[in-house]
Amino acid sequence: MCTRISSALLLALAGCGQAQTDTEVLAQVEANQAVEAAEDGRVQCAPGGAEAFARVCEIERAESARGMVLTVRHPDGGFRRLLVTSDGRGVIAADGAEPAEVTLVGRDEIEVAIGDDHYRLPATTRRAAQ
Repeated sequence: MCTRISSALLLALAGCGQAQTDTEVLAQVEANQAVEAAEDGRVQCAPGGAEAFARVCEIERAESARGMVLTVRHPDGGFRRLLVTSDGRGVIAADGAEPAEVTLVGRDEIEVAIGDDHYRLPATTRRAAQ
């Protein structure tokens, strides 16, 4: 049986006997990242161009007709909505004119930048049993 493995390891290993491309791995990460969100409901963020990341942004998950929507709330009351995708892009801005830029960082984390706001979200995935 396969177990939960970080996305970085998935990039280096074949998945359950099946080789996976980087895009396929990222798509799996994207589809499951909301489920794997921080246990306390907070994520690291640097809103408004803050110099350093701090675990002060709250994250909410909701299903919509378009899919899983993550609302990341800033300590000052501001927020961003992200739509989880399964096509290799990670997350995209669910509303607004500014696009989300997603970068895989660390072993199990993505960084999402929208304008001056930056978020670090968990990027782990579950692999199905053979």
